[in-house]
Amino acid sequence: MSEDKPSLSAQNLDYETFLAVDMRVGRIIAVEPNAKARKPSYCLKVDFGPEIGVKASSAQIVDLYDRGDLIGRRVIAVVNFPPKRIAGFLSEVLVMGAPDAKGRVALLSVDGDVPLGARIF
Repeated sequence: MSEDKPSLSAQNLDYETFLAVDMRVGRIIAVEPNAKARKPSYCLKVDFGPEIGVKASSAQIVDLYDRGDLIGRRVIAVVNFPPKRIAGFLSEVLVMGAPDAKGRVALLSVDGDVPLGARIF
C-alpha cells in the first residue's frame, strides 16, 4: 500500500453513503456446486421475501460448509450491486462473509427469526 493513500478502513464515510449499500436478510433455498469455477464455489439461490424475491449468488464457501448445512440458513447479502457473471453463473447478490485465520470464508448471519428482506443498518 502506498504511504500517501489511506487504507479503506481509515477513511470515514457518512451515514447516507453507508445506506446506499442495501444489505438484506435472506434464506438459502438451493445450493449447487459451480463446476466451472476455478476456486471451489457454490451457486446459491437466496429468498429475500416478496419485496425482492429469489436471487442467485456465487459463493466461495465450500471449505466451511456442506451443501445440506446451508439450506434454510439465514444470511446477509448486498442486493443492489450490479449482476456479475462468475464462471458461467450470473450472480445477482453478494452474500457477505469474513475470512477466518486460514482464509476460509465464514458467512455473516443473524440470530433469531428475522424476517426475510429485513434491511441491515
